[in-house]
This record gives sequence, C-alpha cells and structure tokens, in this order.
Amino acid sequence: MVSACPASAGRIAGTRFLRVVGHRPEIPGTRIIFLDTESSNWTWDPVAGAYYWHRFYSHQPDLNFDNPVVLDEILKVMEYWLDMGVDGLRLDAIPLSGRARRHQQREPARNTCRAQENSCGARRALPDRMLLAEANQWPEDTRPYFGEGDECHMAFHFPLMPRMYMALAQEDRFPITDILRQTPEIPATCQWAIFLRNHDELTLEMVTDKERDYLWNHYAADRRARINLGIRRRLAPLLERDRRRIELLNSLLLSMPGTPVLYYGDEIGMGDNIYLGDRDGVRTPMQWSVDRNGFSRADPARLVLPPIMDPLYGYQTVNVEAQVRDSHSLLNNMRRLLAVRSEHRAFSRGTMRPLYPANRHILAYLREMTLDNGETETLLCVANVASTAQAVELDLSAFAGKVPVEMVGGSAFPPVGKLAYLLTPSPTVFSGSC
Repeated sequence: MVSACPASAGRIAGTRFLRVVGHRPEIPGTRIIFLDTESSNWTWDPVAGAYYWHRFYSHQPDLNFDNPVVLDEILKVMEYWLDMGVDGLRLDAIPLSGRARRHQQREPARNTCRAQENSCGARRALPDRMLLAEANQWPEDTRPYFGEGDECHMAFHFPLMPRMYMALAQEDRFPITDILRQTPEIPATCQWAIFLRNHDELTLEMVTDKERDYLWNHYAADRRARINLGIRRRLAPLLERDRRRIELLNSLLLSMPGTPVLYYGDEIGMGDNIYLGDRDGVRTPMQWSVDRNGFSRADPARLVLPPIMDPLYGYQTVNVEAQVRDSHSLLNNMRRLLAVRSEHRAFSRGTMRPLYPANRHILAYLREMTLDNGETETLLCVANVASTAQAVELDLSAFAGKVPVEMVGGSAFPPVGKLAYLLTPSPTVFSGSC
C-alpha cells in the first residue's frame, strides 16, 4: 500500500512496489502483525525487481487502494456479488486499507469505506444489504466506521471477546463490565457484531501483556495451540468440553448488546486440529453426519483439509445428524436459546443497564426497550461466572410487585419486593427472566 514509485511500476497488478534495490524503508510506528512468521512488511519480488508491501503474510501482497483503477476493480467485484443476491460483505482488515499515514496512526480509512458503500449502492440501490467492518481496534477507534449511520452497518467488537474468556477464567465479571463501559454509543441503525470464535486465532491483541500471558497459560498450556498473539482453538476445546461453560458463554453472546455471530461448528461443539499449519486447525470441514468425511463421499486424500477424526471430537462422534435426534444436545440447546432471543426485541435493540451486586462472581444486567405499543420490555440477565454456586442480592426495588418469569422454562419466581432480591445460581450458569 505504500510506494515511492507509480503503481504501474509493479508487475503484480495493483501492488505497491519500491524500486530501490536492496532498500526497504520500515515505516515508524507500523507494526508487523504476524511476528511469529514475518520479519518485515516488505518482501522482495525478483520478477518486478522491487520490494512490495504487505501487512499480513509475504505471500499476500497488499493492493494499492490509493490507485483509482484498483479501487474501481474492487468495487466491481463487490457489485457483482451484491447483484448476485449476497446479503452482506465483510470488509476485511478495514483499518489497513488506506495509506501509510493511516497505518502509522491507525486512523480509520473512512474515505475508502464511504467510497465502497456509495459505489456499491449498498444503502440506496440495495438497502437490504449489509457491510460489516472487521477492525481489530478499541471500540472508540472503531466507532468512526459507522459514520452517522451512513457508512458501515456493523462492526466487530473485538475487545469484548477475550474479556469474556478472561471473566470465566478469573471468575470475575470485571473484564466484561469494564469493556462495556468503554464502548461508545453508535447510531440507532447500526449494530456491534459480537462473537466468541471465528476462522482466525482467538486474538489477544486487545489485552495487556500480563493478561495475554494469563490467558495463554489458562487456555493454551500446550504451546502448539498458540499462534502469533492468539490461540488457535475452537470454543469446545478452549473450554475442555465443559457443557455448562459452553452454554454460559453462548447465553452471554445471545443476550449482550449487538448481533451475535456464530462460527460454524461451534453450535455442535466441534473440535480442532492444532497439528495443522497456520489457522487451518479451526477451519476443518463441517461435521454433518457419520458418513465418510462427515460431509461427503469424496476420496479423503483429495480434501483440502482433513476432517477431525479423534475419539472426542471426530465426525463419527460429533455431528449434526446425531445432535438433531438428541433433544438434550448442544445443537438443540442453541436452537432453544435462539428461539427465546428472537421472541424479545430488547435483546437485539434494547439498552443495557448493568447491575453491580457486591458479589463480583455474578454478572447481572437489564435489557430494556420501549415497544411499539408503548409498553417497556424488561429482561433480567444473571450469569454466575464462578465454578461454584453463588448467592447474590440484586436491587430490583424499581420493579416491586412484578413477578419474574424464567425465559426458557416459563417458571414463575417469587415477586419482587422493596428489599434486595436473592438468587442462588449454580456454577457457570446463566438465567434470564422478564
């Protein structure tokens, strides 16, 4: 993306080259992202006789977004897929799509973002399409990508994700409440995209060095599970197949402000293969059935990646077909949680009001929203992040006389009075009432 010569000097279309043999100027303040594999953001290309710029792997030259011809071609690709009926596009590593000054200062490439939206007509000609910004930054640095509701529709909330694991490991709600306190308001038509895992490593860039070491030691004692500044494990292996902790994190994901993003396979508790290179261990084929390969009758040797075949997570044991038939499976539990979430608009569009009980093992918050009929929908969410049962007293005096109703089973709890409301949630359990 950074060049000391015209874009046409390179032989890789749209790539930024530097035509000074043997010289590659490092840009102060521009970090190397993959520290475990790359030593520079410049790589020599013998065909072009020049260095080219890359923010990620050396086999991934960056495109020159400052070249209008390159940008026009990208927009044509976006328009093609939108016209084909694609519902949304993920704008990969959007903070790195500008010039060197933006790299150094980590400023949002808002002009690029706006050009993409305007040219694609994502909000005008195709108003039902969605643009999702992938920006591994602090919430206040990501906020500009929403514009005033006229740029990206959504953006990933990266810092929240590791703090959910931190809260579980430390048995303390503070990591979650602290980052939510730092999250700015966004336009009413926009949403944060919240997630537990994705196709990359569980990135630990948005934590301190001390916190990173703690999370590594807790969740990735096997150093083969570590990559770059993160952990290359799926949700179930991260939590050692602990069903209660898996369900707790999924419940938090579905009840916090934003749109939950589920990574394929996590809804059935798929495993991973840390012996595969790079991040391929969390990108193995979806396990649909007990049939060969777990998804097709193809020759196993011809698969791009091998399916999981170990005794705990292999496709013969963990697959969709088996879990559909089991009413108590993780898959059917996820379906029930999603059904409950879809019945209450406060989960998707309501405000969040944290409660701060004296017991820090308990994370409690209210989701509230005024409905079209003028009534206020209030949802109480309580999570015990400890490994033991806890007692907690909540100040719910504002709802005196109301009767909480458990949201999954429909059981009525004792009425709320003027005194503190006592709950005794089991270890690593989430409950909700309305």
